[in-house]
Amino acid sequence: QVQLVESGGGLVQAGGSLRLSCAASGRAFSRYAMGWFRQAPGKEREFVAFISWSGGITSYSDSVKGRFTIARDNAKNTVYLQMNSLKTEDTAVYYCAGDQGIGGTQARLYDYWGQGIQVTVSS
Repeated sequence: QVQLVESGGGLVQAGGSLRLSCAASGRAFSRYAMGWFRQAPGKEREFVAFISWSGGITSYSDSVKGRFTIARDNAKNTVYLQMNSLKTEDTAVYYCAGDQGIGGTQARLYDYWGQGIQVTVSS
């Protein structure tokens, strides 16, 4: 069992930066693929970024590629999402998720979810 808790969200102006953190409980964290997803009001949850258990493989949605960076520190049981050049369309609730398998871009693959954290980008 893994519990995930996101932090670092908030309000930022367009063009600014935020770094989200996701702290995981449990000693098996280093074996989980981790992902970040987001959900804007009235929209479906969408994939943002993914990182393999070792950190050697990452993947991003086209909408964030080149602006966001996912990273993990297995010693700290934490995964990060560095968000730069934020746009108003990045406004959403952001969720981290853990997968006991190889992870990927589809939310249905993930076994564990955080409660979500709000990111609001103002113009």
